[in-house]
Amino acid sequence: MARITVRNLEDSVKLRLEACARSHGVSFEEEVRSILRDAVRYETSAKAGLGTGISSMFGRDGLYETFPEVRGGPAVPVEFEP
Repeated sequence: MARITVRNLEDSVKLRLEACARSHGVSFEEEVRSILRDAVRYETSAKAGLGTGISSMFGRDGLYETFPEVRGGPAVPVEFEP
């Protein structure tokens, strides 16, 4: 396993990361690992398509439904009531 050191990280960022870790019930290091995994996953999946990228970004937050792809249909403008 690789090790990294992050220098000059603002105290406010560290405090927010610690708060996120507590809210997710994981250690500080696991929270950072999870964020880094998601960042790399998003970069890789963004090339696959918008829907795939969105799914990979929010999958761990409960977005598990699959949606049919819609292409070639007519564009329908949104109508707002006055």
